[in-house]
Amino acid sequence: MSNPVLSAQELTTHLSQLEGWSVEAGKLHRQFKFNAFVEAFGFMSSVALVAESIGHHPEWSNVYNRVTIDLTTHDSGGITLKDVELAQKANELAKNRCAT
Repeated sequence: MSNPVLSAQELTTHLSQLEGWSVEAGKLHRQFKFNAFVEAFGFMSSVALVAESIGHHPEWSNVYNRVTIDLTTHDSGGITLKDVELAQKANELAKNRCAT
């Protein structure tokens, strides 16, 4: 398996470095809040380009100025480094865009 599921200890270590993320229902989970719908949608477009480039796609939703993201590697059966990588990229893309 090219993307092994992270152990509980590995996941805890990565979570400590992923601001705003938690584990819910066996997935990395975070909600981002923006000032307006267009900012939320722009963020989603940016994340979509990154996701496509690494071949890993989020489960997500958008309601007005909020974007909720859940990450898991389905073919591995859990959270892997691919999920951590996409979560880190999402945080970087959200920096200075999120509402305070």
